[in-house]
Amino acid sequence: MNTAPNRGRNPVGKTVGNKPSKDWSDVAVIIPAWNEEITIASVVEELPQNLRAIVVADNGSTDETAARARDAGAVVVPAPRRGYGSACLAGLEWCRRQDPPIRAVVFVDGDGSDDPRDFDGLITPVLEDEADLVIGSRATGEREPGSVLPQARIGNWIASTWIRLVSGVRFTDLGPFRAADYQALESIRMEDPNWGWTVEMQIKAARAGLRCHEIPVRNRHRRGGQSKVTGTIRGTIGASVKIIWSLLRYSTWRP
Repeated sequence: MNTAPNRGRNPVGKTVGNKPSKDWSDVAVIIPAWNEEITIASVVEELPQNLRAIVVADNGSTDETAARARDAGAVVVPAPRRGYGSACLAGLEWCRRQDPPIRAVVFVDGDGSDDPRDFDGLITPVLEDEADLVIGSRATGEREPGSVLPQARIGNWIASTWIRLVSGVRFTDLGPFRAADYQALESIRMEDPNWGWTVEMQIKAARAGLRCHEIPVRNRHRRGGQSKVTGTIRGTIGASVKIIWSLLRYSTWRP
């Protein structure tokens, strides 16, 4: 059996007074990360301490991301093929090797923009068998001013509207902070290696008839560094083209 290292004290999921901490021992968190040495340790340390593991998928970082994640108590897996989806797939591959099996996975960005106070709200519907996929919506939640740039808001609206038209399932965001039943996620055979990952997951889940929910989540400014997508014109254009391509590709997907 693979075991995760012990992590340090954490404000989320700890015992409060005589109330026992929630049991998330069959939940894994996957954090795709590329050159996030400034933020990765605090992201890991803010998450619940009673998970099966926090898995940082290092996407070929050239800085100290992997070392700082490991020092903070995360399991670090290599994801040398560059791309957001490739890193997420590397994290899922780690989950496949676990015994006892992982029941649920939560995806979190490595830049500190996702607020760990929303973790419970995301994972609970999955663990209580009320949902197979729960998306954290920044569109309906509290956002720090400027944390979601206009181009991202417009792109999310277009993609969400498209998904509703082709599947009948209403989303308001493509937010990265999301939780899924592990077996349900495996059933839709995720494959996209980069910025089509979130679109692929939501379209496939909807078309497969999975129980898709959304909850409002808080969104913060990234805690350091520069966004790999909206932080540059090249990144914005590249991600936009890939999302449109993914919408076209997966709109006819059948389970």
